[in-house]
Amino acid sequence: MEIARPYLLFLGDVHDDLAAKTAYGIVDWRRDWCVGQLRLPGCNADAELPETDIQGAVEAGAKTMIVGVVNPGGVLPDHWVETIVAALDAGMDVASGLHMRLGEVEAIAEAAARNGRQLFDVRHSSQRFATGKGTKRQGLRLLTVGTDCSVGKKYAALALEKGMRGRGLNADFRATGQTGIFISGRGVSVDAVVADFISGAAEWLTPANEPDHWDVVEGQGSLFHPSFAGVSLGLLHGAQPDAFVVCHEPTRTQMRNVQHPIPMIREVIDATVYCGKLTNPAIICVGIAVNTEKLDEAEAKALCKEIAIEHGVPTTDPVRFGVEGIVERMIREFHAQ
Repeated sequence: MEIARPYLLFLGDVHDDLAAKTAYGIVDWRRDWCVGQLRLPGCNADAELPETDIQGAVEAGAKTMIVGVVNPGGVLPDHWVETIVAALDAGMDVASGLHMRLGEVEAIAEAAARNGRQLFDVRHSSQRFATGKGTKRQGLRLLTVGTDCSVGKKYAALALEKGMRGRGLNADFRATGQTGIFISGRGVSVDAVVADFISGAAEWLTPANEPDHWDVVEGQGSLFHPSFAGVSLGLLHGAQPDAFVVCHEPTRTQMRNVQHPIPMIREVIDATVYCGKLTNPAIICVGIAVNTEKLDEAEAKALCKEIAIEHGVPTTDPVRFGVEGIVERMIREFHAQ
């Protein structure tokens, strides 16, 4: 799917910042794509964009209203429907990352039809994918992998895209989750793809390209997570990465929502290389991204240094300290004359 921009971010009347994490992710990385935010009375989230209404957003050039929130069950509240219909009537498309499809609401489906507008349910791709073939294709690819889910794989990939472009590399972020799709404007939510076609979806997302072009692929889940390892493995085989970066949250001892312990970073590196060799025998680890949000700066720097020494690859918090070391390693490995 390809979503037209600029965006109007709709925050509804959510009760806290966490519920608006989709909108916050868009603002963190693509603020220049956003004309403003629309909030209903009682909304306690604030993406720190200009406040606007539907008409003001259209006048500012908005092409798509993004429902930039998550909630339990992914259900669209009834009292949000009026605002969504108004956006469609004003000439905007509407996109949502909720589990509930926009078109399931009769009033929204009718408004989209009468105005000739598109509804994007980014968790539910309409694209049909072939099964993965594992055939080598031109171009370079990097995948972020994790010791767990929700450790910063998306933010690491986006920071790497920015850092690579800053060094003159030809790099594009490839989204595999709903927030990433909003940030990039295109992509596929691989956790909604039938298992047989996950690797094929990853191949579709990262097709043959120029020899020096990098697809920087947003990772999902973890090869060690009993709930999501299948998605992680399919993405690894289909993305066929030349390089990967391990993402880690150092304060966790147990994987999210299960009783399994967090694997060691070395275990993740070894497993990724072992499994990744099926479609790219030359796969290598080029860095480690540590989410140090819960550590003070001195602790964070000391930990990154310790991990770098232990594993022999550049280690950083991509958001806090940048990715220069990892990018430099990639240049030496893949672009040295």
